[in-house]
Amino acid sequence: MQDLKNRILANAVKAFNPLRIRIGGSLQDQVYYKVGKFPKNCSNFEKKSNGLFGFGDGCLHINRWDELHGLFNKTGAAITFSFNALLGRIQSDEDDTLWEGDWNQFNAKSLMKYTIKKGYKIDSYELGNELCGGGVAAKIKAQQYGNDVKKLKKLVTHMYPNPADRPKILAPGGFYDEQWFKEFLLTTGPGVVDGLTHHIYNLGAGRDPTLIDKLQNPFYLSQIAQTFINVENSAKLFSPSSGPWVGESGGAYNSGGKTTSHTFVNGFWYLDQLGMTSTFNHKVYCRQSLIGGNYGLLNTTTFIPNPDYYGALLWHKLMGKNVLSVTHEGSPYLRTYSHCSKTSGITVLLINMDKSTTFDVSVVDDLNIYPDSVESIHQREEYHLTPKDGNIQSDVLLLNGTPLKLTSSLDIPEMNPKLVDPMFPITVAPRSIVFATLRGFQAPACA
Repeated sequence: MQDLKNRILANAVKAFNPLRIRIGGSLQDQVYYKVGKFPKNCSNFEKKSNGLFGFGDGCLHINRWDELHGLFNKTGAAITFSFNALLGRIQSDEDDTLWEGDWNQFNAKSLMKYTIKKGYKIDSYELGNELCGGGVAAKIKAQQYGNDVKKLKKLVTHMYPNPADRPKILAPGGFYDEQWFKEFLLTTGPGVVDGLTHHIYNLGAGRDPTLIDKLQNPFYLSQIAQTFINVENSAKLFSPSSGPWVGESGGAYNSGGKTTSHTFVNGFWYLDQLGMTSTFNHKVYCRQSLIGGNYGLLNTTTFIPNPDYYGALLWHKLMGKNVLSVTHEGSPYLRTYSHCSKTSGITVLLINMDKSTTFDVSVVDDLNIYPDSVESIHQREEYHLTPKDGNIQSDVLLLNGTPLKLTSSLDIPEMNPKLVDPMFPITVAPRSIVFATLRGFQAPACA
């Protein structure tokens, strides 16, 4: 159990204004919610050899729910809550990973009713974790799951009669399977699912000794693009109102890599995926996890931010919703992405995975809408991210050469750019990441 009153945790969440937090994961489909008289006994998770993921059922105490919302209210977080989707079902006699029968919504409705009564804000509800396709530890057939999501939609519509404050519906929260997703979306029909959530762990197991090589290999990282394209196409074809979301991704599964996932080098994968998913029309990207495992954005014991926390925060502050097409003629080890800036102009993200080559990047508008008079007025704002001592497995991140560390009052530090004459190219050092905001760049999509 994490200390929800930890000041660093609160400040780390607050800095995003807002940070989306998903409450869910492997054990969520074994959780009962202690609301009123149900369940009679509210016990913690205990190991069980024949249980899902090696555990028996557990219980969410209502006072813990109150404590969580105390943190969320204080920090302005946007909450996704994922319900237990196995409640009411039984395991198939023919396949013990297949769960059959209708979802029992009673416990979810009770928690929802309590949540509304207390005035707690929920951004979105999801049903189940990794139950689609072949599942992970358990699975549900697509048509059955689709009918249950319609049931959840009806419940949420009833409990939240005002559309203005009605939580969104997310599903299915698992790994992409084309036929299963198609059947599921045909069952729900349009207008039911608001976010088509899928999970990504394209780096393989955290204990893989080649993990550090994968993190720096642009050809390997690009292989997952086809999955993003497929999910985008499924949403367009069968449920145009539901944009695709990455509902969970930690890069490497089984808690990530002990010597990589909390260090600088992981940013090559992470920021590259933020850029890649944006180009394929994904609306949200949820990182596994905020705290916990080797892939947490915060250190599990000290709560001090890891390098990817700052990378995520810079992305959040600089990259707007409009994605721009960008190409370059250089090395494949230089990855480039560009969005309309959240304020004015554009922001480009440059990721140099090369061990020894420095790239000088000049930004040119294909439509030539970038007059010299505008260039001279606006200085370019650059954020150069490098690891301490040049060690890509360092968990200390340098911004423009200065270590990012908490202030004396445990606040997240200011992340100020260095100002550069826009007539000069952007210099991207070996094994570094650069965000650059060009205020005077007149991209038509950003008007």
